[in-house]
Amino acid sequence: MSDPGRPVRRPSRFVLASLAAAAALLATGLSQPAPAAAVPPTTADGDAVTADTVAMEGGAPADVTTFSTGWQTPWDITFMPDGRSALVTERLTYQVYRLGLDGKRTDVGEVPNTVPEPYDDGPGGLLGVEPSPTWDGKKDKQVFFVHTTKTQTQIVRMDYDGKKLSHYKTLITGIKRIGNHNGGQIKFGPDGYLYVTTGDAYTPNLAQDKKSLNGKILRITKTGAPAPGNPFGDRIYSYGHRNPEGLAWDRNGRLWEAEVGDQTWDEVNLIKPGANYGFPVCEGACDHPGMTNPTVVFHPEWGVPSQVLVINNVLYVSSLRGKRLWRIPIVGDSEYVGTPVDFFPGKYGRLRAMAQVPGKDELLLGTSDLGYGKDKILRVSIK
Repeated sequence: MSDPGRPVRRPSRFVLASLAAAAALLATGLSQPAPAAAVPPTTADGDAVTADTVAMEGGAPADVTTFSTGWQTPWDITFMPDGRSALVTERLTYQVYRLGLDGKRTDVGEVPNTVPEPYDDGPGGLLGVEPSPTWDGKKDKQVFFVHTTKTQTQIVRMDYDGKKLSHYKTLITGIKRIGNHNGGQIKFGPDGYLYVTTGDAYTPNLAQDKKSLNGKILRITKTGAPAPGNPFGDRIYSYGHRNPEGLAWDRNGRLWEAEVGDQTWDEVNLIKPGANYGFPVCEGACDHPGMTNPTVVFHPEWGVPSQVLVINNVLYVSSLRGKRLWRIPIVGDSEYVGTPVDFFPGKYGRLRAMAQVPGKDELLLGTSDLGYGKDKILRVSIK
């Protein structure tokens, strides 16, 4: 575990950079963002919040064991509603596996029409997976995926009876794909609707174009239609995103997102309907009218965040280039967060896929890009 040092404080925002990194930046003449005035957060009793207040809440990553081996670039881990197993997608093989609570994996099929690398100029492939909240393998067999074809990113549905996948059906097409900027996360929210992240496909202006589905968070029904109550009357829930890959809800039903930025800042955002998160006009925080600042920003050396979980009112963010797991406590029921602290820096390599073990203060954490059959899924206890 390492502490990134004292961050620059903003309203609902932290800048992650160690003291050594800050010194290096100053030595090279690069400036840190100027701090803005902030209203200090308080506890429910009205007391001022300190770093120690939130550091003790919710536990922290402790024991790490190897849960499953033999993987190649697992992209997403999602437990089924019965809690007895998870589905895991492999990005480059476009295979889907059942992963039992005993660590045993079984191949349940592939998502058709998936095209991973070397098409275009990047991997693409099979990305997020999410079962219907009422899945039972009999009356409700629906499971939803995001994947890339030769020309686009698609949102699709398949049937899964607990043993095999079948009946591929396309729900949404026409989302531009290219390289690594395909978003790809798909999750049911507490409201029963699907939320899907899409990347800008290396075309930054699409993130601000509300006629495009790229660079957005979408909110849809099980048929792919716009969900009722969406802010613009279409599928778009928020916009101005570069490459969002992580979605999670806190105990108050608020949506948090992890996003890969451009050259300077990666982000964790608190998502609100209809909000504009700035890209490409803003990277990180800015004062541009109508644009919403991130809650946390990372320099890429420590970040390139992929996925996010909330356990015991704490955000856990997996990091690719940064090769670490970030712990970011939410301050009570406020929109503030406490001091981010990183765990396991460099120890397990690039980290991406995450899921909470049902009924336990434990998470499954997948390594990424270690080579064919060399990736692992780790089990991390929270104590």
